[in-house]
Parts: sequence; structure tokens; C-alpha cells
Amino acid sequence: MTAAPRVLLADDHALIRAAFASLLQPRFDVVGAVPDGRALLEEAPRLRPDVIVADVSMPLLNGLDACQQLRPLLPATRWVFVTVNEDADLALEAFRLGASGYLLKHSAVEELFTALETVLRGGRHLTPLIAKGASLATFLATARHEHADDLTPRQRQVLQLLAEGRPMKEAAHILGVTERTIAFHKYEIMHRLHVKSTAALVQHAIRLGLIRP
Repeated sequence: MTAAPRVLLADDHALIRAAFASLLQPRFDVVGAVPDGRALLEEAPRLRPDVIVADVSMPLLNGLDACQQLRPLLPATRWVFVTVNEDADLALEAFRLGASGYLLKHSAVEELFTALETVLRGGRHLTPLIAKGASLATFLATARHEHADDLTPRQRQVLQLLAEGRPMKEAAHILGVTERTIAFHKYEIMHRLHVKSTAALVQHAIRLGLIRP
């Protein structure tokens, strides 16, 4: 008998994690569920799932940056993002970073199963709610995308933590660096993004999908 595909869930809402687990378990082996991107970095290499079903906006580390860090460690693992964010640019960024699927949380339940079956066969799935009738190939070729972050992975991590309202000391502890390093990164981020206030940093983090509005 063929083993059920192994799925790891990542979402900061406990009710959603529980609902997804209940929904998927008859057809899939749900091997774990984590509440944030940093927990995902710890658990995914240990559990080695066939598919990670993740939200984009999660505390401590967002799903896109978690994907970027884990892809080299787990090249065979497929990624399906399920999010409330309907921004086509964010979907494009997800595929650029290695996603195989992108759905919305108000997509039909059956679409999640369709997406999982598609990615497990080596294909890719973009919800029609964003594709709007275009094929995935056409969407990827024509969607507008601003490489507006132009930030290093570390700067994106610092930006997310500061935008979440975490003090520099806490951000330094999470990333295992000094407060001076965090302050330096903040200065560099503000310089690159041409912003002069923390409020502007928060707005940029929202636009990049690092945090929710």
C-alpha cells in the first residue's frame, strides 16, 4: 500500500491549523503544524514533508523567506501557499522563490486538494481568483513585478521584526546578533528604501507581504 503524502502545515492561527489538519488527514499524512516561520525552519528539516502548506504572513519570519531558506535543504519538498493576500506581485514572488502552488483562504476547499495533487505530480497551481483566466505560464510572463525590496535576506528579516513592533534588543536576540547590528541594518534598510520613519518601514513591510496590515 502506497504511503500517504506527508504534509507540514504552517499558519499563525491555531484554528486554521486545526481546520486544515482535519480537512487533509483523510487523504494525507499531516506530520506537523507550526505557528511561525522560525518554527518552520526548525521542524521542516526534521520532518522532511513532501509538501509544506504555509501562510505568507507569519510572525518572526514570513513564509516566503522561510521558503527561500529551506529550499536548498529540502529540494524535493513542494510549497503551497494559502493566504488572504490577493496581490498578483506577491504570488509572482512566491513562484520566483520556489513555490509550486498559491491559493487564497477563500478559495474553494476542493481547490486545495487539486493544488496538492498537482504539485505532487510535479506541476504548479495558481488560483483562478488571481490568474483571472490566464494560464500560469502567461501570468508568470506578463505579471508586473517590482524588485522593490532590493534587500538582502537578513535585511528582510530585520525589516519584518521591526515592522512587527519588536524592540531592537528582542530582534537581536531572535536573530542571534547584537543590537548594534540591528541598528546598522535598520539604517541601511531606510537608506535603500528612501524612507525616514518607522511608519514608512511598516508600510513597506506590508506591501512586501512580510506582515499583515
